[in-house]
Amino acid sequence: MNSLRAKFTRVMLLAGVACSAVAIGGCDHLRQDMGTQPKYLPLEPSDFFQDGRSERPLLENTVARGAVANDDLLLPKDSNAFPASVPVTQELLERGKERYGAYCTPCHGLQGDGNGMVVMRGMKRPPSYHSERLRESANGYFYDVITNGFGQMYGYAAQIPPRDRWAIVAYVRALQLSRNAHAADLPVELRQKLSSGDGAK
Repeated sequence: MNSLRAKFTRVMLLAGVACSAVAIGGCDHLRQDMGTQPKYLPLEPSDFFQDGRSERPLLENTVARGAVANDDLLLPKDSNAFPASVPVTQELLERGKERYGAYCTPCHGLQGDGNGMVVMRGMKRPPSYHSERLRESANGYFYDVITNGFGQMYGYAAQIPPRDRWAIVAYVRALQLSRNAHAADLPVELRQKLSSGDGAK
């Protein structure tokens, strides 16, 4: 009787182990993470859609969610204005200086002459903001380059909010003026300060 019970216990134990092994082995397909989730890769064909494409065209008269949130800050590339909601004030210039220091100086340098730290380490030198071409470029051009990138420069749309991009544009304009301004353009009190020699203090 005892041997029969021992055999039964052994069989039940083996059956339990076998069932556990099958269950554990079969659960692997239930484990899903971002790497194994069902998804289409870019431009992968699809049997689901009639045209065989997984990439779907935008529906007519639709706009991607969130895309119009900053429309009032978007001006054409050839516009030399600033958006009406971004007045050029001392606060905007200070913000632009701070953001320029964080994002732009590694390549463009503190003075905007293209002698940033990464250039000193061997990377390609960007053009100087003080070149005639960039002094004559529109504000909208600078905003577009910050947003979308140009040449070797990546776009900063994901890192720099639109209002801060305009602050950087304003600061770049201030950098350009600081190197290319004429004494006659200064207010009277600053001209007097320069002529008396106090401008260096």
